[in-house]
Amino acid sequence: MADRVKDKVVIVTGSTMGIGRAVAALLLEEGAQVVLNSHQDDAHAASVRDELGGPNSLYVQADIADRAQVEALVAQTLARFGRVDAVINNAGMNVFTDPLEMTASDWQRCFAVDLEGAWNVIRAVLPSMLERSYGNIVNIASVHGHKIIPGCFPYPVAKHALIGLTKSLGIEYAARGIRVNSISPGLILTESAEAWLASCPDPAAERARQEQLLPVRRIGTPREVAYTALFLASDEARFINATDILIDGGRSQLYCD
Repeated sequence: MADRVKDKVVIVTGSTMGIGRAVAALLLEEGAQVVLNSHQDDAHAASVRDELGGPNSLYVQADIADRAQVEALVAQTLARFGRVDAVINNAGMNVFTDPLEMTASDWQRCFAVDLEGAWNVIRAVLPSMLERSYGNIVNIASVHGHKIIPGCFPYPVAKHALIGLTKSLGIEYAARGIRVNSISPGLILTESAEAWLASCPDPAAERARQEQLLPVRRIGTPREVAYTALFLASDEARFINATDILIDGGRSQLYCD
């Protein structure tokens, strides 16, 4: 254990699967006190409680799209640990559809979770952070916030906006001790990515095709995203603010696939 975030209190939303779970696990390894979260108390939530539960963690069920539930999450965090040092806004959802076929509820839910959800959490933790003139916020955005893939509407719209929120708030509160940054993962081998690959007509061929599209010739892992979240949440990154970091093996820098 390197104790890079020893005794830091960190909320990780959407931490029962994929990137969020990897981030929460790494933060605990590095000495943090971590608040785990999911919008539903399902098998994944039970599993993460079994794996990561203990004196340095707290599980709180809350839908980040619901402001009242988020405020309750933060209140429970403050009651248990006394402060919030950092937030990893990881909870999100994929909404990929044709613009003219998209329903109003699809649009509203996408933005309620992928954009407003992050803002709900930030708005809830900011007062206590500002009282201490200290706080680190890391929003998990996406390569979709930089590049457009046809058929993925409106997800890229929400992720572009999340990066904008990151930069705006990072500048707004920098002089008051608050840093706000974001991470934009590319294709990462999460449960949802595995499910998508499995749904393809030839899963092995599609995986091989995706690997060949990446300059590093492999798909990233949740742990590799977690390392960057850990760094940004630590004081090692104290001069990094209002910045987005791409974690995609270099794919977004290609002129074409």
